[in-house]
Amino acid sequence: MRTGFGYDSHRLIRGRKLIIGGAEIPFEKGLAGHSDADVLCHAIMDSLIGALGRGDIGKHFPDTEPEWKDASSIALLKNVLEMANRDGFEVLWIDSTIIAERPRLSPYIDSMKKALSSAGIPAERINIKAKTNEGMGFTGRGEGIAAYAVCLLKKV
Repeated sequence: MRTGFGYDSHRLIRGRKLIIGGAEIPFEKGLAGHSDADVLCHAIMDSLIGALGRGDIGKHFPDTEPEWKDASSIALLKNVLEMANRDGFEVLWIDSTIIAERPRLSPYIDSMKKALSSAGIPAERINIKAKTNEGMGFTGRGEGIAAYAVCLLKKV
């Protein structure tokens, strides 16, 4: 068994779609980033890469590489899950938390689980929580969104 911890954050900007957990969420702003800037997918990928002992997301998908420009984070997550499978591991559990003042994310959690499961993690092995930061810090001021994730992998 192995555990991994992941974190990601991105600024909110106008002119981009808001994609979190692979789900498009109606909002006047989206997240800035080289790929689709999906903070939840990125935190989950970082937890998986960490559990595998293979560095971090930036090592595998650097923002200096044109091939990752505007990439779907669900596609990147599939890539990381294939890496885990090649290393002989399967995902037993993902627990994650998204921190955002707005928009309200709880209505989209089932859509996020469905999108994440399309990458190869069974939906019943994914937990997603949505929290505010009570007006404190960059997330509380509505400047960005952050996500944390923990994974449990089993050697198969």
